[in-house]
Amino acid sequence: MKLFGTDGVRGKAGEFLDSITTMKLAMAAGIYFRKHSTTNKILVGKDTRKSGYMIENALVSGLTAVGYDVIQIGPMPTPAIAYLTESMRCDAGIMISASHNPYDDNGIKFFDNHGNKLNSKCEKEIEKIFADKDYIASQQKIGKEIGSSKRIDDVIGRYIVSIKSSFPKDLTLQGQRIVLDCANGAAYKVGPTILEELGAEVITINNKPNGYNINDDCGALHPKNVGKMVLETRADLGIALDGDADRLVIIDETGTVVSGDKLLGALCTYLQDEKHLVGDACVATVMSNQALEDYLKSKKLQLIRTDVGDKNVLEGMKKHNVNFGGEQSGHIIFSDVAKTGDGLASALQVLALIVRTGKKASEILNPFELYPQVLENIIVSEKKPLEEIDGLKKLQDEIKKLGMRDLIRYSGTEKKLRVLLEGKDKKQVEEYMKKLVEFFKNKL
Repeated sequence: MKLFGTDGVRGKAGEFLDSITTMKLAMAAGIYFRKHSTTNKILVGKDTRKSGYMIENALVSGLTAVGYDVIQIGPMPTPAIAYLTESMRCDAGIMISASHNPYDDNGIKFFDNHGNKLNSKCEKEIEKIFADKDYIASQQKIGKEIGSSKRIDDVIGRYIVSIKSSFPKDLTLQGQRIVLDCANGAAYKVGPTILEELGAEVITINNKPNGYNINDDCGALHPKNVGKMVLETRADLGIALDGDADRLVIIDETGTVVSGDKLLGALCTYLQDEKHLVGDACVATVMSNQALEDYLKSKKLQLIRTDVGDKNVLEGMKKHNVNFGGEQSGHIIFSDVAKTGDGLASALQVLALIVRTGKKASEILNPFELYPQVLENIIVSEKKPLEEIDGLKKLQDEIKKLGMRDLIRYSGTEKKLRVLLEGKDKKQVEEYMKKLVEFFKNKL
């Protein structure tokens, strides 16, 4: 059974991700982590979805059944789970969240004892154990070997101290008025606290979760709401987080949403200026605009591309010994600060850049112009291998000769073909996108 997707296990709570499947998955994961156990402890956190109660209890039941002691810390951002897993010397960490998805979805993300997301090889091992009912049954404990669980409520302070320490000690946020949208999610407590303790005047919105309003017309998926509030309050910056606070969207003082690629470019050169950039490079995905690559090249920096997913970005950073990377969607990784994308840590680096330069966000976060980019989703009856589609390579070669870039891939969950086309001439890009759409409709 295929359980893991791009970022952990995710699906409709109570359907694909029901209590029985969750408990069995917890047993399989516990058996896997047991192979490398040193402390017999696993940390469990969650976002603010109501279904988190069901999934959390099922996880605890499964983990204790195979002998693990479980530490439950309640609603906390995903990056906090990564940090605390290592800090508290746990064998593993588990985050219950479907990130930016609607409230009726939920998910489970796993971290190893160093706070790193599991790679695909580890995920396949857990899936293999999950499929072996007899093996799972043989590993269940009895008597004194059954695990225990306890809830700890004071770990929030550890994470706050960790994130605040990433902000330069010679700077302050005094005089900065910031609009913070918590998406009614996991950062509804820690987000405002961190910014206020650093001296900012914080106008917090969507920080009253009720189990159903996470990501609902708020947060990183709906940054225009923050833009309006920035203008109304004459704020210096807007910050929109998603449900588990591992990504962010920045809104400048004019109420304009800052492109994720522009944000990556500005932060990368800031790290370079501060002599904190390792490897003279930034890792991003194949979705990032070519203009980012050209801009970094003009600064004698390299853009290293990976497949979509912050997990792939992090693996690329490790492979190339780079300490900065991210996705245009807002997952930004400063590996010197956090083991995964951290919306709050990234926001502090953006604010450090603004305070350090004394420039407005609209100026400092707009270092280059993006090339025109068009994305189309085409419904297909079958997912025929792209290399077997007659005439596609010829059309792609023609596109490349004209100086454009194409990215063609199937959706992992739907019968759709995702086609991205990018180039410097908008009319040319639109013309060739029409050709591509017509081509695929005839072939698929």
